[in-house]
Amino acid sequence: MKGAKLGINGLGRIGKLSIWQHVGRKSFSEIVVNIGRPVGTSLEDVASFIEKDSTYGTIHNYLYGYKSQRLIENLDEKTGSMVIDGIPVTILREVRNPKDIPWKSNGVDVVVESTGQFTDPTQPADAPGGAARGHLAAGARKVIASAPFKIKDKSASMPEDALTTVMGINDSAYDPARHNIISNASCTTNCLAYMIKPLLDYFGLDRILTASMATVHAITGSQLVLDRAPKAGAADLRRNRSVLNNIILTTTGAAKALTLVIPEMEKIGFVAESVRIPTSTGSLIILAIDVQDAADQDPTDRDLINQIYKDAAEKNKKGYLQYSEEQNVSADMIGHPLAAAIIEGSETETRTAAISIDLKRLPGYTDEVGACLARTVIDVPVTKGVVYGWYDNEMGGYVHMLADRTVSIASMLD
Repeated sequence: MKGAKLGINGLGRIGKLSIWQHVGRKSFSEIVVNIGRPVGTSLEDVASFIEKDSTYGTIHNYLYGYKSQRLIENLDEKTGSMVIDGIPVTILREVRNPKDIPWKSNGVDVVVESTGQFTDPTQPADAPGGAARGHLAAGARKVIASAPFKIKDKSASMPEDALTTVMGINDSAYDPARHNIISNASCTTNCLAYMIKPLLDYFGLDRILTASMATVHAITGSQLVLDRAPKAGAADLRRNRSVLNNIILTTTGAAKALTLVIPEMEKIGFVAESVRIPTSTGSLIILAIDVQDAADQDPTDRDLINQIYKDAAEKNKKGYLQYSEEQNVSADMIGHPLAAAIIEGSETETRTAAISIDLKRLPGYTDEVGACLARTVIDVPVTKGVVYGWYDNEMGGYVHMLADRTVSIASMLD
């Protein structure tokens, strides 16, 4: 992609770490970052923020090891420019509304929308407060959102030019001639997709009866350091409690987003929950599934489930799915191993039992139907499986896959 320029809107966790990713990859000749407001007292303060990170260390150590030297140089306060490891980076600090960002004059075709604010693809470019479509009006050709779509008007349908993808799962559904706004889903959806897809491929839609997941998730920037009185109308009071010393129950849109990536999941009863814990990154999905077994075959067991994941991991050449039998903890996931999901095979569990079903309680049952049956109570062998999947919800998993998606889309521009 010689000469291609990347735009990034927002300098939060995803925006900042996306700079690290693309500086390291050298896929784009230049990066233009829109912050839309002054930062600190000078451009040096912006450079310092980009350079240092409390979770991952410094960008130069992250890319080149502990013997490396500072990579940021040639700061120009007037133009907002700097060079990071040979890649020119321009910082825009004037406007926040996407439609007013000068992408066109800066030669930017692809924008990563990382603020988390503009996630409704149905809103017009001139919507009050801004919209993702505003980036297109400002000159970008493609917008990649680093968050799931959230359509505010429940009666509105997904626009024809909008698409949700997870790399390696449904990224081939992207049509460069049709799709202009692409969601990379969430970190949890990326992990969940790689946990559920191998099981769905092996057992088929008919054998998976139900599924549920809970993500034990690291904190995010939207949470509070100290308790604070909630805003008027706030319904979830837990979001205003201190993230430092609480386990906080919250919600996740992973189940809904998963159906956009794997449409078959709409036919499976699926429940998704989230628990926030006071760690900076490194999260875990606990997936539970109920599989219908055949009476004349051996029941599903942990060895079979682990083998399904081993085989899937070997076929996944980009390493988005990995299998491990080590005794990992969340810190082991930080910055490594660049995967959507790392299956903790040593913790896979299964239990098989016969479920008694009274046919008289099923919809459509009549005495006429009952007269044709030898019995009205049947036993169905069902195996419950529990699988654990790690993911670095920031750099190692999500931002890495977001960068792959960004490079892929940019490479298909004519």
